[in-house]
Amino acid sequence: PAFVPPQEETNHIRLIFSVSEKVGALRDILDQLKEEDISISHIESRPSKRPEDIDFFLDVHCSPDKIKKIEPTLEKLTKFVHVLDESGSDVSQIWFPRKMVDLDLFANRVLTYGSELSSDHPGFQDPVYRQRRQYFADIAHYYRTGQEIPRVEYTEQETATWTEIFNKVSSLYPQYACREHQRILPLLRDNCGFKPDHIPQLEDVNTFLKDCTGFRLRPVAGLLSSRDFLNGLAFRVFHSTQYIRHHSRPFYTPEPDVCHELLGHVPLFADPDFASFSQEIGLASLGASEEDIEHLATLYWFTVEFGICRQDGQLRAYGAGLLSSAGELEYSVSDKPEHKPFEPSKIVTTKYPITEYQPIYFIAESFQAAQQSLAEFAKSLARPFGVRYNPYTQSIEVFDNHRQLNRLAKSIKRDMDIMSDAMERLVAMEESGWRPS
Repeated sequence: PAFVPPQEETNHIRLIFSVSEKVGALRDILDQLKEEDISISHIESRPSKRPEDIDFFLDVHCSPDKIKKIEPTLEKLTKFVHVLDESGSDVSQIWFPRKMVDLDLFANRVLTYGSELSSDHPGFQDPVYRQRRQYFADIAHYYRTGQEIPRVEYTEQETATWTEIFNKVSSLYPQYACREHQRILPLLRDNCGFKPDHIPQLEDVNTFLKDCTGFRLRPVAGLLSSRDFLNGLAFRVFHSTQYIRHHSRPFYTPEPDVCHELLGHVPLFADPDFASFSQEIGLASLGASEEDIEHLATLYWFTVEFGICRQDGQLRAYGAGLLSSAGELEYSVSDKPEHKPFEPSKIVTTKYPITEYQPIYFIAESFQAAQQSLAEFAKSLARPFGVRYNPYTQSIEVFDNHRQLNRLAKSIKRDMDIMSDAMERLVAMEESGWRPS
């Protein structure tokens, strides 16, 4: 996945605003920050959806009180301004996306970007690879919600790397992968071109997932913070990389790549139960404190990334980190690591390594049981409101007053009436001698 475990941030505040594209527009805002002695650690501009405007993203370091003091002035100087305080000191004040288009506000806030590779990365000294990574980063940078994901012409070398990985891991799926993964992979082959000699296009996969479960992919240039990544899942949006690992080490990657996303994550996102489970984690992350985000990221790590379930008395992998790694896939279900029952309250306090095989795996009896356990755990999160995703408006409904709760109750009653009517009709049909085929 395109996320990393959370890191502590002290007085780290993010500003996103839009101004008219005119001389001096940004200077006026920077002068306000300077006057309050607010330091800027990162500044970035990007084209706005409105032709006459330009969007800016700033990372600043100061106390929340300073931002609150100048916020009225910022609102006068900008077309809009979003203040993202992720300190967690006041849960009710933590910003989170309300509409799917809000994901555009932070999708480019990556921790690594384009050709900026660490010195120990296999492709660090390969200028051709770094240029290629920048190409993929630019695609993600200019992508906006609702657009088609640009198609990529992968090189022969990139396809050869995919082929080597695809053949190796797919040979292990019949013995080690969960039945849902094995059921959906042939459908991806027929509908999206999942083949040894062809890297599937994200847009084709996107269309397939939307038809199956409403999940969709969004290209991302690199690693997102846990909060940003998990918030996307609330909308059934998965931030997916599009680049591929360096050819010199096809069975090692220090970061997620398109092999990890397509072979590990995508098949399970087409399963209704797993899709609901993943979205449940995302919904729980909206407006959550930093401590709760850390817990949810850990829960995500031990499930969506490195999850194992029990099927027909056998241990089977459903985590993407396992399904895209031949070595750890075999290791995870052997007697070498420790296997524990799926208990969210214990999972969230478990420490884990990032660059080596996991010493502990948690076993879910089913996706439905795991989802129910997660829902119970979510009730313990320190958040003074409830949320629900509305797929018709692609937005988050927040329930924090009696009027909204009354509206929710009426909606549930209508659904119950539909179910009751259908059950009565089914009983009547069966009494008349009809039997479902």
